[in-house]
Amino acid sequence: MDTPDIRACEEVVPASEGPTSSAALRAIAPLSGSACADTLVSPAPPSAPRLLVVGCGGIGGVIAATLVEQGQRLTVVTRRAAITEAIRLRGFDLRDELGQRRIRGEVELVEELPVEGSWDFVFLAVPPTGLVEAARGAAPLLAKGGALVCFQNGLAEERLARIVGPERVIGAVVAWGASSPDPGVFERTSAGGFTLGRLDGEVGEQLESLGRILEAIGPVELSTNLRGARWSKLALNCAVSSLGTIGGDRLGVLMRHRFVRRLALEVMTEAVVVARAEGVRLEKVAGTLDLEWVALTDAERSGAGSPSVMAKHALLLAVGARYRRLRSSMLAAIERGREPPVDYLNGEVVDRAMRHGIGAPLNARIRELVHAIARREERSEVSTLRRLYDETRYPGANAAQKSPPPA
Repeated sequence: MDTPDIRACEEVVPASEGPTSSAALRAIAPLSGSACADTLVSPAPPSAPRLLVVGCGGIGGVIAATLVEQGQRLTVVTRRAAITEAIRLRGFDLRDELGQRRIRGEVELVEELPVEGSWDFVFLAVPPTGLVEAARGAAPLLAKGGALVCFQNGLAEERLARIVGPERVIGAVVAWGASSPDPGVFERTSAGGFTLGRLDGEVGEQLESLGRILEAIGPVELSTNLRGARWSKLALNCAVSSLGTIGGDRLGVLMRHRFVRRLALEVMTEAVVVARAEGVRLEKVAGTLDLEWVALTDAERSGAGSPSVMAKHALLLAVGARYRRLRSSMLAAIERGREPPVDYLNGEVVDRAMRHGIGAPLNARIRELVHAIARREERSEVSTLRRLYDETRYPGANAAQKSPPPA
């Protein structure tokens, strides 16, 4: 299994504690075997936006740790006592392209949403299955003019808009991966940034302010077409996350199999067909991956071995190589006994396809398989993916009705 480039471990502390503070001077034993270095962090000015982070798994933990490292004052709802205890004892254990370090700063850790308070941005980094409940609890905590920011995959903004109104919802499409192998340990598994936007397409000062905050974590694009960005990411996640859950391995390993790449192309094709029916203009994922091009054409669905299909396989091989360490967070949820969010990914495609009178049979079968894996009725392994592939071969079928044959 690939491991991050771990160099020195350093404890990051806020400069405001001062050089004589015991917390500022306390060294943490280096996990990599090299000497630790203290890094003093200048805190954000009092006028900085007030930030509440709800959820401290892979994505939420990396966001919180990086912002604390930048001197931001945060309140973090960990939702688990073990996470709270680990961070209080050792700080945020962050592992990314810079190496491994432990970060302390001006952060308030709580295990449940506060009963009172006022925040300019509430970062919702909980699983999709818990999003609505978290949003309802956080809504009274928004400052005047504040906004909920959702980092989930799927079409989360529409659900939040029904709770607080569309003007108080900002979507953050995440183009990088992360995991939390242990409480308080947050590993960034790939590089990337964010696409920020609103359902109405408006880009204003609030969105720009949020962009400046998140730039510490990765490049930020402000989009006037959030729906297009969301649907493109949804199509990708329906393939990457769900097939990764069924296959039980990291993306790099799975994408070496030609039949897995073919399944991924078919899954994304069904999603693109539904997006078109929804009137969505798709955006490129991370500015490079064009789902309109990736989707199989009628000729590619019924033909075999065409140069264009070979080019699409080559693209997926490249994606697998770049994000080779990505492991499905949905699989991690199942392993921890939690409900898999497949209904908010492949299920979203299936449900909306039905509204338009078209089919998405492969996405429907994937949803069934993921739930079966969660019930321990199926195994998460490559052989299950192979069986899915074999089951869904229908020569000459239309992709909007049945899954196509292999290239």
